[in-house]
Amino acid sequence: MFQPSQDDVRRFFCATYARQRAGLPLEPMQAVAARWVDQHPEAHAELADEAAALQASYTVEGGRANPFLHLSMHLSIQEQVAINQPTGIRQAVELLAARRGSLHEAHHEVMECLGDMIWASQRSGLPPDGQAYLEAVRRRAMR
Repeated sequence: MFQPSQDDVRRFFCATYARQRAGLPLEPMQAVAARWVDQHPEAHAELADEAAALQASYTVEGGRANPFLHLSMHLSIQEQVAINQPTGIRQAVELLAARRGSLHEAHHEVMECLGDMIWASQRSGLPPDGQAYLEAVRRRAMR
């Protein structure tokens, strides 16, 4: 299993943004990431400065959203949908996107469900509950 470090993730997104801006060819995963980077211009300044990105601290107390976590969650959700894992997530996300009129907005709602599942798992010490996650996405899609 691929387990990149925090620095690896930040370097990946910074390099993707740099290559994209320079008009250089992107590797397949970079091309996927670049589509999400395009939709988050508020992160471009941070992505443009790799040295600062590697030093940046994103804490709740600091009030700064972590663009690398956010973009990584977009990639995770896209992969979940692509492989339909947990089973049914593809249909739930597609329905949510249709109801919201935007895949991007649907992803943001799915991120909340994903974050809740991870938080519950960490708090309880139990493995992540994929079924509860899927049901949370389905509930949002039905609103």
